[in-house]
Amino acid sequence: MVQSVGTYFIRPFRPRNLESLSARLILPFESADVYYGATTDPSKVPASSKIARTRTMSFFNMRSAVDSVYNDLWNEDDNRSTSSPLKRRASTDDTTGLARRFFIADIDLTLNQLLKTEDTDHNCQITIEDSGPKVLQLGTANSNGINKYDIRGTYMLSNLLQELTIAKRLGRNQMVLDERRLNENPVSRLCRLIKTTFWKNLTRQLDAENIAHMAHDTKIKGPEAENPRIYVPYDCAEQYEYFTEQASKDPEAKLEVVYLPKDITPEYVRSINHRPGLLALAMRKVDGKLTGYPYIVPGGRFNELYGWDSYMETIGLLVEEGLDETKIGLARGMVENFVFEITHYGKILNANRSYYLCRSQPPFLTDMANKVYNKLMDYGDIADAKDFLARAFRAAIKEYKTVWMAAPRLDFASGLSCYHPDGVGIPPETEASHFEALLAPYEKKHNVSFTEFQRMYNADEISEPELDEYFVHDRAVRESGHDTSYRLEGKCADLATIDLNTLLYKYEVDIAAYIDSHGGTFDASCDGECGHFETAAWWREQAELRKERINRLCWDEEAGIYHDYNIKTKTQNPYESATTYWALWAGVASPHQAELMVTKGLPKFEMLGGLAAGTEESRGLVGLDRPSRQWDYPFGWAPQQIMAWVGLTNYGYKATASRLAYRWLYLMTKAFVDYNGIVVEKYDVTSGKAPHKVEAEYGNQGSDFKGVATEGFGWVNTSYVFGVSFLDNHAERALGTCTPPHVFFGALRPEEKEKYYD
Repeated sequence: MVQSVGTYFIRPFRPRNLESLSARLILPFESADVYYGATTDPSKVPASSKIARTRTMSFFNMRSAVDSVYNDLWNEDDNRSTSSPLKRRASTDDTTGLARRFFIADIDLTLNQLLKTEDTDHNCQITIEDSGPKVLQLGTANSNGINKYDIRGTYMLSNLLQELTIAKRLGRNQMVLDERRLNENPVSRLCRLIKTTFWKNLTRQLDAENIAHMAHDTKIKGPEAENPRIYVPYDCAEQYEYFTEQASKDPEAKLEVVYLPKDITPEYVRSINHRPGLLALAMRKVDGKLTGYPYIVPGGRFNELYGWDSYMETIGLLVEEGLDETKIGLARGMVENFVFEITHYGKILNANRSYYLCRSQPPFLTDMANKVYNKLMDYGDIADAKDFLARAFRAAIKEYKTVWMAAPRLDFASGLSCYHPDGVGIPPETEASHFEALLAPYEKKHNVSFTEFQRMYNADEISEPELDEYFVHDRAVRESGHDTSYRLEGKCADLATIDLNTLLYKYEVDIAAYIDSHGGTFDASCDGECGHFETAAWWREQAELRKERINRLCWDEEAGIYHDYNIKTKTQNPYESATTYWALWAGVASPHQAELMVTKGLPKFEMLGGLAAGTEESRGLVGLDRPSRQWDYPFGWAPQQIMAWVGLTNYGYKATASRLAYRWLYLMTKAFVDYNGIVVEKYDVTSGKAPHKVEAEYGNQGSDFKGVATEGFGWVNTSYVFGVSFLDNHAERALGTCTPPHVFFGALRPEEKEKYYD
C-alpha cells in the first residue's frame, strides 16, 4: 500500500542495512531521537548524502540521488528506475520535487521569536485561537540560512514549535529541519507520533531505578503520605528484599517498603488510606536480576497500571501487521501484571494503588490474552506462548468465579452481575473539595468542620446509613470505569449493566473455546489447588444462560437498544447508553436485534464526531445545581467508539463502522491540526470547532503541555491507529485535509456511499 505523505508517496519499507542507510541519509520521518540524535550540522553531513552543504551547490531532481535511497529500500518487484543522472542547476532553493531543508542556527532564538509573534495567548502552544501574523521566515540549509522562505499557517507553525521544542529537549542548539516534517499529512504525522513517540513515553516499569519516583502519590495529602511507599504481597519475599535493598541504597528517597497482610479486608484498606502506596506488580528474572514487566499508563495525571485502559492500549499496540518485539512485550507485560494482581490481590485492580485494593474494573482479560497469544505464536516459541495463555485463563477463571460471580457483585435472583466493590469510608483519592456539597448537611447536623466530620465518619464514630448507601454506589461507579455519569449516579451498585454482563458473556464464550481446544477439559488449578478441572460444556451452558437473561431483562425492542437492569426495582434503567453496542462486540445480540440497533438505536447516539456516551434526553438538563458529567452527552470516549466499530463489523455492518470511524477520526484530526498537535482523553462529539474543550469534572487529561504533546492519551491513541484501518485511501485523504463528515459523505458517488452506509 502506498501511503500519502504531503505531495509525496513513500512506500513502507524494511531497510536492508540500517548502518549504511544512516550514513547516506537521515529520512525525513524518522522518530525524533533518531532524526535529532544524528548529525544535523550542515558542515558535518556526509558528502555522500548530497542533502545540505554550507555553500550554493548543484541540486538534483526527485528521481535522482535521494530518490534512489528510497528506491533501494522498496520491494524487489518495484520497477521504478533508480539510475536517473544528477542534473546541475544554478539555484539550490527553488522547488525541484524535493522538499526544502531549513538551517536553524540558534534553536533558542528561533523558539523565542516564534512564541513572541505567534503565541498571543501565552500558553506555549500555537493554535487557531492565536492572533499572530501566522508566518515566520526560515533560511534554507543549502544557502547556509541566507535564502528565506515563509512558514505559513497554524498547522505548519505549530509543527515548527513542536520540532524546535523536541530538538531542544534532546540537547540540540542548532539543526537542519526537513520541510516535510512541517507540512506532513496530519494523518501520517499523528499515526507516526503514536507509534514512535507516544507509546514509548507512556511506558512504565517497576524497577529499582524508578520505584521511588513512581510510588510517590500526588492524590493524597498529609504528613504520612509524603514519603513514597510500595506495598508487597505477604508471600513475595523476593520482591520485598529487592525493594528493601533499593531503599537502603538510596536513603534520601525515603522509600518505605511494606508487607500486605494475607487477608486484605475493606477495614484494612481504610486503615492505610492516610499512608498510600503503590502496589507491587509482576517481576521476572533477566540475566539473574529481578526486573518488572513493562506496561502502558493512560497518560495525563495517571502513572499506574489501569484495568480496562490496558486492554484498549493492547489493541493499539498490536494493530500493526508484522512483529514488533517491543510492542508485543508491552502487551504481554500488562497481561502478566493482571495475572499477578488476580493471584495476589484477588482481582484485576482499578489501578495498582493501595486505595484501589477493593475495586476492580471492566473485565477484558480473556480477549486480551488471546490477542497477545496470537502474536506470541508468530514468534515460534510455541511452548512459551501456550504456557502464557494457560496461566492467563486460569487467572480469568478464578476472577470470574470469586469476583464477578460471588457476593456482593452477583445478583442471585437475576443471575446477572453488578459493579459492587467492597469498601468502607470516603474514597481518599478524590480532590479535597469533591464531597463538600454532599457532606455539608452532615457537618451542620453534627456541628463539626468538614475535615473533622470526614475523620469521625471514617473512624465509625458516627453512623449515617444514607451516606453509607451513597458511597456504595460511588465506589461502584468508579469500578465501572464510567466515573461519572447520571446513568449510574446513586444507583450503580443496583444495576446489572449491559457492559459488565456482555463482558462476562465473552469470558464464558472464550473460556469454553479455550477448554475445547484442550479436548473439553482443562486443569484450572491455581494458588495451591489440586485437580480443579473445568469443562467446556459447563462454560457454554453459563454463556447461554447469561445471553437469555440479558435479552430477557435488558433488551428494549421498541427503542432498539439494550438497557441496564435494576435488580432492586426489577425494571430497566431508562438511560440510553452507547454501551448497548458492547452486546454486538460480545456477540450477545441476534441478527434481528443488531439490525434494530443500527436502524433505530444508532440515530440516538451518532453525532458529528462519532458516538456520544449517552443521549441528551437521558442526561437531562444541566446547570449550576446539576453540572455536566464526563461520561454523559455531549462527550464521546475512545473505548465506546472502538467497541462499536468491532461490534458492528462482527454483525456485517462494516460500512456503518467505517462511517463512525471517520467521524471520530475527523474530530481528533481537526483538534490535532488546529490546536498544536493535541490528543486528549475525551471529546465533545457535537463540536467541530474546539472538540477537546470539555466542561465537566476532572477537565480533560492530555491538554496541559508546553510546546509539544509527548504522550497523547492511551486509549485515544489506540482509537486513531485502529480507526484508520476502517478507512480506504479516499477517506484517509479527506481526513488529511480535515474534510467535515457531512461534506465527505455528501460528495460521495452512489457506489462509493456503499462503503459508509449499510
